[in-house]
Amino acid sequence: MKAPLDYRPPATDPLPVIHLDEAMIVVDKPSGLLSVPGRLPQHKDSMIGRLQAAYPDALTVHRLDMDTSGLMVFARGADVHRTLSKAFEAKTVIKRYVALVHGVISQDEGEVDLPILKDWPNRPKHMVHEDGKPSQTRWKVLERLDGKTLVELTPLTGRTHQLRIHMAELGHGILGDGWYGSPESMAGADRLCLHAAGLSFTHPATGEMCSFETDASFM
Repeated sequence: MKAPLDYRPPATDPLPVIHLDEAMIVVDKPSGLLSVPGRLPQHKDSMIGRLQAAYPDALTVHRLDMDTSGLMVFARGADVHRTLSKAFEAKTVIKRYVALVHGVISQDEGEVDLPILKDWPNRPKHMVHEDGKPSQTRWKVLERLDGKTLVELTPLTGRTHQLRIHMAELGHGILGDGWYGSPESMAGADRLCLHAAGLSFTHPATGEMCSFETDASFM
């Protein structure tokens, strides 16, 4: 997500590292912090920049939107970076998100299959369009609350803003999302209620399956 001109990222002292070894670093990125530096000088502060100040060999493997919180894995060194990047490209990394959405969803689970295309006149926004790239998201209700629903989201593809767009298309926009959804969902929280809660993949050094979980701060 494009950083605002008045970008004021939250503090991360100490760094939100939840796993550290010789091959990789796993962090719990806070909402409001860019994953990587933006183009403007005032947007240089980022998760990778803060991490490299302590671990100079850290390299970015994947990203989260600025307003999305949660798990990110960083490689330590070029060899591990290649291995983890290939795993993400091959879709062998299992990603699980949780989101708080507007309205009470009546069904227990389902799947959204709607193509997504870059909205060029309004970039960096994206939109559902028949000429877009195939995009699929599985969703499952975790808890029904007063006028909102906590859902688990599993992206089967990795399009920009996919989860946000697909939930908005269901009529249940993610609370606090200022770009997609209804006026009610946009005004429903003071942050985007989307969190990368689970990450599972093969360890790049040991070859063993490893899994990481964190709780969403908006709950």
